Amino acid sequence: MGTLEPCACADLSQIWLTGMLTCFKLLFEARPHPFMEVLKSPPNDLLLVNKPTQVVVDWFTLLAVTFSSVSLFRVCYAGCPELEWTLSMKRVTLFVKGSPRQGKVVPVNGSLPDLLSLASTKFGIHATSLYNERGGHLEDIDLIRDDDVLFVCGEELASEPMTEPMHTEQMAGSHTDWLTLNVGGHYFTTARSTLVSKEPDSMLSHMFRDRDAWGNKRDHKGAFLIDRSPEYFEPILNYLRHGQLIVNDGVNLLGVLEEAKFFNIISLIEHLELAIKNSLPADDHSPISRKEFIRFLLATPTKSELRCQGLNFSGADLSRLDLRYINFKMANLSRCNLAHANLCGACLERADLSGSVLDGANLQGVKMLCSNAEGASLIGCNFEDPSGLKANLEGANLKGVDMEGSQMTGINLRVATLKNAKLKNCNLRGATLAGTDLENCDLSGCDLQEANLRGSNVKGAIFEEMLTPLHMSQSVR
Repeated sequence: MGTLEPCACADLSQIWLTGMLTCFKLLFEARPHPFMEVLKSPPNDLLLVNKPTQVVVDWFTLLAVTFSSVSLFRVCYAGCPELEWTLSMKRVTLFVKGSPRQGKVVPVNGSLPDLLSLASTKFGIHATSLYNERGGHLEDIDLIRDDDVLFVCGEELASEPMTEPMHTEQMAGSHTDWLTLNVGGHYFTTARSTLVSKEPDSMLSHMFRDRDAWGNKRDHKGAFLIDRSPEYFEPILNYLRHGQLIVNDGVNLLGVLEEAKFFNIISLIEHLELAIKNSLPADDHSPISRKEFIRFLLATPTKSELRCQGLNFSGADLSRLDLRYINFKMANLSRCNLAHANLCGACLERADLSGSVLDGANLQGVKMLCSNAEGASLIGCNFEDPSGLKANLEGANLKGVDMEGSQMTGINLRVATLKNAKLKNCNLRGATLAGTDLENCDLSGCDLQEANLRGSNVKGAIFEEMLTPLHMSQSVR
């Protein structure tokens, strides 16, 4: 490479430079490299003892980058100010608000305010603070290392033109871009990606995908104003978060459906329409099944009155269920299985119980005025209420019913029809049978003490094995 002649101005750094260049030249001759031709023809300035100029610095920097051996060169040339500054310069990559896109690589010069000022110029914002990848707040420029990735926080300049809109996939990756919504006076905080990525064609996605493209108004706290019902908006926001429709008790699904239609959230509309359909009672022409009715029972508080007025339970199995105080007025219970059910205090006024099975049912205080129970089975039923509340079957149609062995103390069967009925061994003590049609009724073994039979029709009735004889005051026709 040539020999340097002694010179009064020669210093140790120049000797080290010559030696290092010789070593690199030998290395490249043994191992070919794209910069080999550069080393074979170094700039003449390197051979000038008295000229460690900017050319030397620039060429030496090229070597440092090529070999990634900045530390080695820094040790060798600590005495050269220009070279020392070049090798000690740091660079960092800046991103705005945690977004992993559209970063800027900048040099680190001067103080921390100088770096913030440079970031403000690069991104068109008012940069106020810097954070590292772990979320730590940087307050000292000396803590920044070469090739660090930093995040800039600041405020958008009002005079800055609108930046290029970010795409949905970019927004989906920005989990730190938070928004606060003021919906009807109630505040909701969520990520921008929640409103954008789940339903890209919805109104919410269009409102917040492009920053301020819709000119969204804000309140005094900076929250975006949305003039909708917060009660119905909350299930929609939760659906956009996790994809599940969850509605709190007492929230009308029809209201949530209208909000979903307003914001054009197609997939949620389908979920809501199906949920509303499943929550409505079955059509009057199709009987309610045991499973459906049990679901209604479980969803109703015990202290609330369950109204089943006029519903169709035809042929349903309602056996052994707790049906106390339920309003079955004018309901269709024909051919139902109500065996051992608890109907205490239930209202069965004008209900159709024809052909039903109520064996062993608890009918204390039941109201069956003008009901139709023709051909029903009520074997071993209990109509007797210890508290004194009497069952009322006034005017009921009980033709051909089988009530054998039932407890009916004090029951009201006034003007009821019991033609061809079986009341064998029943307890009718103190019962009201005035005007009752008992034609061909089997009353054998019954206890009719103090029963009122005035005006009743007992033609063809069987009174064998009576526990107590009929008194003359219990006149019959």
